[in-house]
Amino acid sequence: AVSRLGGRSAFVGKLGDDEFGHMLAGILRKNGVDDQGINFDTGARTALAFVTLRADGDREFMFYRNPSADMLLRPDELNLDLIRSAKVFHYGSISLIVEPCRSAHLKAMEVAKEAGALLSYDPNLREPLWPS
Repeated sequence: AVSRLGGRSAFVGKLGDDEFGHMLAGILRKNGVDDQGINFDTGARTALAFVTLRADGDREFMFYRNPSADMLLRPDELNLDLIRSAKVFHYGSISLIVEPCRSAHLKAMEVAKEAGALLSYDPNLREPLWPS
């Protein structure tokens, strides 16, 4: 939304080197999102999430990640210059569940904060994804 409204935005993360990963990267580029923070993993697939509507009207989420590429992002794969250029760094709880993704995001948050960025956190609790 930021890019489509004339602002500058970027994606930092890892996608599978598969059709879904390349499709998502293409959609981001098509919408003006800087893709210099995208890493592709040849050994893992892009995560998939399906949303269904239950009979009671509530949404139900099903995730296919075992492990998916996003979970495998390492701190050494981060584009630190891109992160340092951010005015706002937005991240969610799902990226903090498992290693090495957790360490990568903690490093990104540290770098963004040191560079003066506002940190924006989406708790987005998805209990089935947490190990305990």
